Amino acid sequence: MNKVLLIICLTILLFLIWWVQKKKKIIAGPIPEQFKIILFENVPFYQQLNDIRKNEFEERLQQFLTQVKITGIKTEVEDIDRVFIAASAVIPIFNFTGWEYVNLKEVLLYPSSFDFDFNQEGSNRSVLGMVGDGPLNNLMILSRKEIRQAFKNETGVTNTAIHEFVHLVDKTDGAIDGVPNFLLEQQYILPWLQLMHHEIKRIQENQSDINPYATTDEAEFFAVVSEYFFERPDLLQQNHPELFDMLVKIFRPADR
Repeated sequence: MNKVLLIICLTILLFLIWWVQKKKKIIAGPIPEQFKIILFENVPFYQQLNDIRKNEFEERLQQFLTQVKITGIKTEVEDIDRVFIAASAVIPIFNFTGWEYVNLKEVLLYPSSFDFDFNQEGSNRSVLGMVGDGPLNNLMILSRKEIRQAFKNETGVTNTAIHEFVHLVDKTDGAIDGVPNFLLEQQYILPWLQLMHHEIKRIQENQSDINPYATTDEAEFFAVVSEYFFERPDLLQQNHPELFDMLVKIFRPADR
């Protein structure tokens, strides 16, 4: 009996060691200098950070790249693509220490748009990004052309990669439903839902500059307005102050 107990204890100990090692963050070295140049020249979110926060952003960007595989499908993945994808991942969760995308293992990078059957040719290629489910769970698909255009467009309010990572944040509580329970305190959930439906109605009545795709459902509304929030926070605050304040509550917990 003592021998059996010893075996059980050793098994538990080995499991705990394996688990700790599995959860331990990979210590990544400093990001390559060319990555910093890409960030400095193309990512406004990074540009407005102080030096300490810039270093933190770089560390988290490098951490993402050590944990998530980026695979080109009929296209080559270049440094600029790696930086843009990783930056898009870091931006929504930057104010949440230790956050990792446990629901993402690989990003598939397509050269351009695709259809819902993942075809890259034909006239019905309207999809620019997608979070996989079912057989494609833990995968994300992005259009390289769209990613590059989004970061190069300094005045735009859209960013498909950020949009898809917001979906992953939303999915953390088990459902992509537009209510990020892990980020939003309980007291704000009902006001958020009320504001969301109010804004959707305004979009439908052509009384808003928010992308009409936001009216698809609550999940798409959350992702679309999050793009707006991170790409042009100044314009969102000017045009939609109440919505801006609610997104601050969601993405900037220290400012609540």
